[in-house]
Amino acid sequence: MADREEDEELQMALRMSLQGSPPAQPEPKRSKPPPPVAESPEAEARRKQRELMAAAAEKRLRATALPAAVSVARSSPPPPPPQPAVVEPPPAAEVSKEEKVEPEPEPEPTGVSMEEDREGEEEEEGEELPPDVADKLWAMVFGGGVSKAVLAQWTNQGIRFSSDRETTMGLVQHEGGPCGVLATVQAYVLKYLLFFSDDLSNPEISSPLYTLGQRRFYQSSFSAGDDFSSLTDDRKTRALVHAMVEILFLCGTGKRAVVASIACINRGKTDAVLEGLSVESAMDLQKVLRTSTFTSRKDAFDILLANIPLFQSRLGAMLFLISALLSRGLEYIQEDRDDPSQPLVTAPFGHASQEIVNLLLCGEAVPNVFDGKMDLGGGMSLKGIPNNVEVGFLTLLESLNLCKVGQYLKCPKWPIWVVGSESHYTVLFALNPNVQEENELEERESRIRRAFDAQDQSGGGGFISVEGFQQVLRDTDINFPSDKLEDLCNAGIIVWSEFWQALLQLDKRAGGMKDPTGLMGKKQFTIFHFNGIAKSVLNGNASAGGSVPIQRPRLCKLNVTVPPRWTQDEYLADVVNASTSGSKDDNILSLAPPVQTSQHAPLVDCIRTRWPRAVCSWAGDVPSIV
Repeated sequence: MADREEDEELQMALRMSLQGSPPAQPEPKRSKPPPPVAESPEAEARRKQRELMAAAAEKRLRATALPAAVSVARSSPPPPPPQPAVVEPPPAAEVSKEEKVEPEPEPEPTGVSMEEDREGEEEEEGEELPPDVADKLWAMVFGGGVSKAVLAQWTNQGIRFSSDRETTMGLVQHEGGPCGVLATVQAYVLKYLLFFSDDLSNPEISSPLYTLGQRRFYQSSFSAGDDFSSLTDDRKTRALVHAMVEILFLCGTGKRAVVASIACINRGKTDAVLEGLSVESAMDLQKVLRTSTFTSRKDAFDILLANIPLFQSRLGAMLFLISALLSRGLEYIQEDRDDPSQPLVTAPFGHASQEIVNLLLCGEAVPNVFDGKMDLGGGMSLKGIPNNVEVGFLTLLESLNLCKVGQYLKCPKWPIWVVGSESHYTVLFALNPNVQEENELEERESRIRRAFDAQDQSGGGGFISVEGFQQVLRDTDINFPSDKLEDLCNAGIIVWSEFWQALLQLDKRAGGMKDPTGLMGKKQFTIFHFNGIAKSVLNGNASAGGSVPIQRPRLCKLNVTVPPRWTQDEYLADVVNASTSGSKDDNILSLAPPVQTSQHAPLVDCIRTRWPRAVCSWAGDVPSIV
């Protein structure tokens, strides 16, 4: 009777394998199995023979009819007493409902279930990109005809800190092209090194709620030195990982972060795996790229910290860009852009586009730097920065009147800015958030400028219509005399420069900027500029005969003085009067910075887009933004 029941169970297991899914029947309760029954030697021999026959039949079925994994329910009788370990595969009837039957030979028992082992491999390796997604990603980044020179730039740039003591807090760039990625990551790294240095062990400090409270604290009481040589490797690495986590979750709208990695990377053997690895096409990328998605900042922090050698490797900058793009989602990236037909890496020199920089700054790959959207009429609009940002952006192009940077990027939450030139990105930062505090008149100017820009439909040209001008006057409570108002509106358009000159002559009590008390004063502060590209400088400490050139980035300390908000003629007149009359009046002398110490460079033009009329000085070489 027992033999017939066992034969029936074997036949049921084979039928279930042929069907590909278990029959819908109640599963026996596993919490209270009946006690095992002792077997006679003959019964034991028959049972082992049936097990071998079932295993052999199951292997043949998998090899021929079931190449994919098949789920099998546990419906076997109670397990027999413990037996000596055998090398034969277990019978199909003993495979649990949750486990998958793979076409490969079963592994030997190791104390870890097959499901747990597979989950560990997936967590370590990540998921492959489907070929069509890899094609779309490659075309989005590089386009159809990318040159080998551009690919060499993007596949030979890691995210590494400088080994130079003076610039140890900075990421060093050896190749042109990825500077937009490196400079933006650098800005976030500085945020954590300068303002969260005591909390780097907390994986949740990149949360917006956490940073809001810390910002209030540091603005009320903050002190920091400018000696970065004391930073430890652990502190820098954790700041870098926090920066990466924050950027990726920003791209994923705070809900997710996708981390890109390379297949078969074993921790500690990154260089060996990457040696000889070539990524020159979408097919090459699809073969080696693996992705993992995280909804927990702590989990993302842990995996990035564990895999930091990969991001320090020659593929680091490209992998982080891919992570950001996938975190945002390729469809959303294309929707963000004004012209999605163009590659994100611009030809012919392989520079990171403004869309890449904006993606890392605000989480959206918008192409413009003004605030919000610009309505062009006819259902068409241009997309700018949607909201406030943690770190900002300034550009030399604004000083050339080629674009207009909005207040979101000019006045970020932290005093750190990515600086753009025609061909390179660098970083400007202050140690004290108070450099962004505004007095009463500065706040008023910012409010008037925002109202004016909201009516500016010229693409940053700095002029508005008469109707828009009337709206600005209403929004800002400005009351011009009728004759002055008529003069401003005569041309049919109102230009910002003319409007501003009129405001400087209008009394503050009428909504203007003229301060009859003369108590406006000036602002003085220190700011730093970091250029991560390695350039040749002379090293006087060479052991063998004199100075030798070495490759190192550059950190420059600038003293900035912002004079009162007067017209240029009034300002120059006070400088002349103070220098010729010999007056000792502190109210006059304090308003005019020492002319002989002022210096000029393209960086100063960028600084003046944030602090108009700023006067800068520095020691040593001219700070370079190229």
